[in-house]
Amino acid sequence: MGIFDFFKKQEKAVPEEFSLKWLEVDMHSHLIPGIDDGAKTLEDSVSLIKRLKSFGLRKIITTPHIMSEYYRNTPEIIRKGLKEVRFALEKEGIDIHIEAAAEYYIDEVFYEKIESGEELLTIKDNYVLVETGFINKPQIILELFFAMEMNGYRPILAHPERYHYLIHDEKLLQDLFDREIYFQINLLSLTGFYSKPVKHFAELLIDENRVKLMGTDCHNHRYLDMLESLNQSKYFAKIQKLDLLNRTL
Repeated sequence: MGIFDFFKKQEKAVPEEFSLKWLEVDMHSHLIPGIDDGAKTLEDSVSLIKRLKSFGLRKIITTPHIMSEYYRNTPEIIRKGLKEVRFALEKEGIDIHIEAAAEYYIDEVFYEKIESGEELLTIKDNYVLVETGFINKPQIILELFFAMEMNGYRPILAHPERYHYLIHDEKLLQDLFDREIYFQINLLSLTGFYSKPVKHFAELLIDENRVKLMGTDCHNHRYLDMLESLNQSKYFAKIQKLDLLNRTL
């Protein structure tokens, strides 16, 4: 080996530019300002959306929390916020399609909304994004999913890889598989952003071909900073080949 060959070998490969163009649509984020734990100001919203657009996304469906205890948002509040965000984006010349749905917290109040026929914000047609607490299993989860389906809704379980109870409850996990509940994985889970167990469970769900959707779950720039390391994940190439529903939204 010559001396020049040695130095060539020491050169670091130039990292590929991070892109989410393959995903096309981000269907989980918190970008309407001041109504949950996501973007705090309209300026934050515009800055985050501009950055997401730079990743190659063609569309964003932002999903503010609706939680009876903390974020008592309504379709009217969310639509008003979306209108303000769209106006600000237009003013800044940022051309990206943005819509809004919601991330509903599973509890008795949400169950009553379903039973009473109250309007739910959906992700294309009848898809509804739902979440639970991270530690304890909601006792009504299967009953609630059945009620949603009977009322014409298709539940999407947000970031199941983050639920500690689900990691350890094989029976419930199999019940959800049998019910064909759609699973949405957070891209950040594959970076180790939340924890190693969350990362490993996300990888397992991908390996078992159980993931139907993926999202950024973007709340702030710290999320996007970490997201830019996703192309270092050994699963980055694999998730780009998944038959995800994102591209149909």
